[in-house]
Amino acid sequence: MSFTTLNRRMVLLGAASTLGGCTALASLNDAARPLDTYDLSPAAGSDIGRRTSRTLLVARPEASAAIATNRILVRSGPASISYLPDAQWSDELPLVVQSLLIRSISGTGRIGYVGKSDGGPVPDSALLVRLDAFGVVAAPDGTFQTEIDMTLTLLNDSTQRVMATRRFAETSAAADDAALAIVTAFQRGLDRLLPQASDWVLGQV
Repeated sequence: MSFTTLNRRMVLLGAASTLGGCTALASLNDAARPLDTYDLSPAAGSDIGRRTSRTLLVARPEASAAIATNRILVRSGPASISYLPDAQWSDELPLVVQSLLIRSISGTGRIGYVGKSDGGPVPDSALLVRLDAFGVVAAPDGTFQTEIDMTLTLLNDSTQRVMATRRFAETSAAADDAALAIVTAFQRGLDRLLPQASDWVLGQV
């Protein structure tokens, strides 16, 4: 950050304090407060089954703007979106999901190479991912449930022919609305979803 930029920002903060008093300063302090950061773990499919030397690249998942962020999405109604106030993912969610899929498929030891679509060797197949839901549903009765919904599509890279498409979805109840309880529920859902997705992908390539 240059000295000029810092100086200009200090002037703006001073103006905000003068105009808005303590309320403006409190809002700025809340915005600057560091958030607890959470990561998710891969869950490999079976290490028993057909093995291949083929290569697979996983594209960055497509997602709506509400999902494609590092914040943890909360839905309390069909059109009501908010985020957990004191928590965030370790990266933008599409990149987190891309990494989880790569590590889960690779963890089976049944494929020659799997990696990101922006690097690695020329692939035999490409995995496209559409992320339709990845958030917390806050029900009217005060309960909380995580929701994961993604569609995977395998392409033959040389012909761009669609080889197969399948939707994977999981829900898991959270003990309460605390960030750790919600992240734990997400992990339980992924522990079921990722092995299924890995085995399906390896059965198609």
